[in-house]
Amino acid sequence: MCGIAGCIHFDGTPAKVEVIKRMTDAIAHRGPDGEGVYLSGSVALGHRRLAIIDLSTAGKQPLSNEDETIWVTFNGEIYNFLEIRRELLKLGHKFQSQTDTEVIVHAYEEWGTECLHRFNGMFAFVLWDERKGCLWLVRDRLGIKPLFYAYSSQGLVFGSEIKAILRHPYLERKIDYEALAYYLALNYTPAPYTLFADIRQLLPGHYLIVDAVGSVQEVEYWELTYSEEGQGSEQSYLEEFNSLLADAINLRLVSDVPFGAFLSGGVDSSSIAYWMSRQMSEPVKTFSIGFNESSFNELGYARQVAQHIQAEHYEQIVKADAAEILPQLVWHAEEPTADSSMVAVYYLAQMARQQVTMVLAGDGADEILAGYETYQAYYLHRLYQFIPAWLRKKAIAPLINRLPVSDAKVSWDFKLKRFVAGGELSAEDAHASWRMIFNAEARQELLSPVANRPGVGADVLELYRHTFARTNACHPLNRLLYVDTRFYLPNDMLVKTDRMTMAHGLEAREPYLDHRLVEFAASVPPNLKLKHWRQKKYLLKASMGGKLPSDILWRKKQGFNLPNSRWLKRELKVLFTDILSAKHLQEMEILDQQAVAKLLDDHFQDKADNSHQIWCIMTLALWWQQFFTKEGNPITNK
Repeated sequence: MCGIAGCIHFDGTPAKVEVIKRMTDAIAHRGPDGEGVYLSGSVALGHRRLAIIDLSTAGKQPLSNEDETIWVTFNGEIYNFLEIRRELLKLGHKFQSQTDTEVIVHAYEEWGTECLHRFNGMFAFVLWDERKGCLWLVRDRLGIKPLFYAYSSQGLVFGSEIKAILRHPYLERKIDYEALAYYLALNYTPAPYTLFADIRQLLPGHYLIVDAVGSVQEVEYWELTYSEEGQGSEQSYLEEFNSLLADAINLRLVSDVPFGAFLSGGVDSSSIAYWMSRQMSEPVKTFSIGFNESSFNELGYARQVAQHIQAEHYEQIVKADAAEILPQLVWHAEEPTADSSMVAVYYLAQMARQQVTMVLAGDGADEILAGYETYQAYYLHRLYQFIPAWLRKKAIAPLINRLPVSDAKVSWDFKLKRFVAGGELSAEDAHASWRMIFNAEARQELLSPVANRPGVGADVLELYRHTFARTNACHPLNRLLYVDTRFYLPNDMLVKTDRMTMAHGLEAREPYLDHRLVEFAASVPPNLKLKHWRQKKYLLKASMGGKLPSDILWRKKQGFNLPNSRWLKRELKVLFTDILSAKHLQEMEILDQQAVAKLLDDHFQDKADNSHQIWCIMTLALWWQQFFTKEGNPITNK
């Protein structure tokens, strides 16, 4: 895992090493083991190295082929690089290192852009082909690794993180107000948008080809397609899934540094830890985070799994004072990503980094195997529509909205209120609304006149509808899985894992996002993913029968949430009230002061659980302070 940055100037202006050095310095946390810069006229590639494979200096980047006509700067891992390397050796290619990076260069030499279809991995890389005079920017199929770029008439600037791009003189810091509306709706900024005007994310499964005079071609090289015929027996699907998962994990154990696994005690991470224990000769190092609040604490389950597989187990309790590092988290996230569990992942990664340099994580299982309650809610929504509309609107919804507020973890009152809020929408629009923080009306009230521009981001539902329209899936469950794999997974879950692990120079590998496993899951009959619309992730749980304790397999999913509703009323009340004070909001000029004050007051007085909304605007306020004020934050102004 590493950090990359660079540029190409379309007017032929020579790239400057000091500029690229400033860019790579901004992402030094991603690669503490070394740095490198390649310059060729108006083209520059920069790199920060976190050494995982081939720790020698032969693995230093940017790296080239034998005659130095092809150069690459690479972030990620190609897990099947040994297999591809053997094939390339037979074809006459010569290697100078044992790295997977060098495989990219020679694979491109041999097969051109088609080489991507041979790679099994997580990757974001930029390759300069001196012969053709073109730059090739690539992001992996599922968006595990980030890649940002800014394109103008002057040139193209790229980086693993936005912070690197902001250090290039071409860039002026401006807010993208359409992206802001999307953020307030979704809790994250969906690719290709960012909250910085003129900076974009490369979409997962896409690449850009940019030539020296500025012509740009964007290509989608991979798309998730679904097959719903269901030819095999249940047992055959279970066996194939087991085989693919075990192999995906085995591929991700290739490392020249110590490694371990995140372990929550849920079925996703527990299954990974189990297969690791079967494939390793020494005990698996496992890492868990818990809370003092009992309804949020899963440490007991994590310990049970650790004992079951005889792991070397480490754990830590996260308390409310941990939120003191929020400015640091926002800087590393570099966009407001209002997922409060980012705090827990930050401390989890910090703890793990004291023991290992790489971990396996369980991201993706919920999106490919149907692990969220929103999929069950979709089915209930269809039943809800049979209730007469007058009864839904005049009796049921008002009754549910009067339920008392609870601080419990995803309480019933919270779930029911969210459900009826989408109850009058179409089924697919309802799924989108259940993912939202602020609906269109609430956004209009929340944004100040400066930010509340007519028509900007007015219909976030249309974003979802466009994505629903892209999939070939017909079955309702597969359609939901597709949009969550395209929206929620890469823009929330994977951002959280990448930024918080990279903050500590820790590599996180994702076995469930092995593209073979993802494609197989898309071919599995929906009823084996959500059994009778009741048993979530049935395929995974049934395949692990006899391997993990049954109470681990079949217990109710808790998720990795913080007790932020409770913390906001107690330990964090002063901190958040200060961050969202009238003084700060006036300086910010984005949010309406009265609307924010009402959100806070209603939450503190138990009139509503506004914890998600408050966390959303709090991270937005911190982000603005970090990136749009002279003071910023000490860690940003190096």
